[in-house]
Order: sequence, then C-alpha cells, then structure tokens
Amino acid sequence: MGYVYIFGTIIFTVYGQLVLKWRISQYGELPDGRWFEKGWFLLKLVLDPFVFSGMVSAFAASLFWMAAMTKFEISYAYPFMSLSFVLVFGLSIFLFQESVTFAKVAGLGLIVLGVIVTSQSL
Repeated sequence: MGYVYIFGTIIFTVYGQLVLKWRISQYGELPDGRWFEKGWFLLKLVLDPFVFSGMVSAFAASLFWMAAMTKFEISYAYPFMSLSFVLVFGLSIFLFQESVTFAKVAGLGLIVLGVIVTSQSL
C-alpha cells in the first residue's frame, strides 16, 4: 500500500503543476506595476476554479506524502518524487508544445536511472 501513497503524491503533484501552467498562461505575466496590481492579479488566479484545483491537488499530494512517510524511509521514497519531472516533461511537450533538447532528455534519463538504482536498495 505504501507505493500507492508515493504514486498518489506524484499524480497529484503532476496534475497541480500542469493545471497551474495551463491556467496561468491564459492570464499572462505578472504585472510589473505596483503591489496592488500584483496582488489583484494573484487574487484573480487563486479564484480561478482550475488554479484552485491545482492548489487543492498540492494539498492532497502533501497528505499522500505524509502517508508514504509512515511506510518508507525518506531516503528511499524521495527519489521516486523525481518521476514527477519525467511526467511533467513528457506531458508539457504534448500539452504545451514545449521544446525537447538532448540535454533535457539526457537529464531525465539520469533521473530515471537514479530511481532504478535507489529502488534496488529495498
């Protein structure tokens, strides 16, 4: 059951990151103006239902992570969290047409290799 908690953390984290990127990109950049303008912009973001769902997702990921910490040592479980980088990278190419470079792919390959090596220590 412990792995369900780890992968639940990953799924909620990835969802939150992707939905935040999607919705925030619809609103544009943070204004360069006064603090009031920045605050108003951020308040509009927080009140967006999808942005709010991303925040709720981050909270859910935290709950799953707490449950995972009752089952595994952090030095074992934490490397699995780097799989969220792989998922966000792959999905961002598909959803947002983000660029793919050799350096990004090589880095992700090293992350996956690290997870494989770390998972062998159980």
